[in-house]
Amino acid sequence: MAVFEYIAKDAGGSEFSGVYTDVENTSDLRQELSKMGYSLVKAQRHKGAGPRRSGRVKRADVVAFAFEFAGMYAAGLSIIRCLETLEEQSEKGALRAVLKDIREHVETGSSLREAFEPHAATFSEFFLGMVDAGEKGGRLGETLQMAADYLEKQAELRNKVRSAFAYPIVVCVMCCLIVGALVIFVIPVFQKLYDQLHVALPGPTLMLILVSELVRHYWMYTVPACGFLFFAGRKIYRMPGVRAFIDALKLRLPVFGKLNRMVVVSRFIRTFSMMAQAGVTVVEAIELAKRVADNHVMVKVAEDLQEEILVGNSLAQPMARHAIFPPMIIQLTAAGEEAGILPEMLGKGVQFLDSHIDRAIKSLLTKIEPVLSVFMGAIVGSILMGVYLPMFDYMGHVK
Repeated sequence: MAVFEYIAKDAGGSEFSGVYTDVENTSDLRQELSKMGYSLVKAQRHKGAGPRRSGRVKRADVVAFAFEFAGMYAAGLSIIRCLETLEEQSEKGALRAVLKDIREHVETGSSLREAFEPHAATFSEFFLGMVDAGEKGGRLGETLQMAADYLEKQAELRNKVRSAFAYPIVVCVMCCLIVGALVIFVIPVFQKLYDQLHVALPGPTLMLILVSELVRHYWMYTVPACGFLFFAGRKIYRMPGVRAFIDALKLRLPVFGKLNRMVVVSRFIRTFSMMAQAGVTVVEAIELAKRVADNHVMVKVAEDLQEEILVGNSLAQPMARHAIFPPMIIQLTAAGEEAGILPEMLGKGVQFLDSHIDRAIKSLLTKIEPVLSVFMGAIVGSILMGVYLPMFDYMGHVK
């Protein structure tokens, strides 16, 4: 990642400067600033002699930093002292460089939110929102601890979802390796044998031989083609229309759709609940929650909720119109609004969703394992059958 010095304008037309360390080019910088409501005026690569970053900051490092920062600030240390200590103790060069930049911004008079803002991609929009709410409300220590808890919960949820896809990915990779070994090493041996025996080859065997020839003799074209398809696919995926279609498709998938819906809703509700508990207005909390949800379907739903809130309606009523929210979440929202404890009620709802996600992942794995085993066996068995069919025909003629 490159480091850029930039000049930007806010909504009021006032110019300000800053440093951004998590973008590759000016287009990405302009996009990141646009998400914050700013417009890029000028940017250039930073040529200073500061510490160079080696790699990206891992999410686990961010979670650990959040807990350490919250604990040290709650113990009475100043913000600058906390950042200095964490910078010195950091064993990761990437995180140390980020903390150095944040500390320098704070020392020059920037607010904590302004210091973290160039690193929004590292710490997340939610963390920046909680820092801003804590600074404005005089509850920075409390909001930092809440942000640390949130980041930990999000990391746990992400690991649970990844575990659901780990087994299918491993099985598919093993299947590809076995098929590749058969195509590259086994089929050519039998091809030479059949040529010597002058055996008539059936269609499946001819197809396997053709695939083997293509893989063995034209692999130098296959590798660049796969690389091109990969980067072209990433470029196409980033297009707004394509991304919106894929986000909607994720929620409608036959097996994984329900799990994806629960994950998106859990992420949205947890963010909204914590932001509201930190003292942020409902509309602002929804605005940040829809960014954290990172799903175009949820963005549309959140915009509808914001419109209803702005005209004076309750939150539960428009939520009931959207099937993405489970009935339990809607009921807790209505009860929380009536009792004046909406953040607490939604917090309980998130706990229910998380336990439901755990059960869904276990059930999903139980269903996927035998299906994948049968699928893998069918592919390998079909290849072996294609290899041995001419041998069976030859043995029949010999008899």
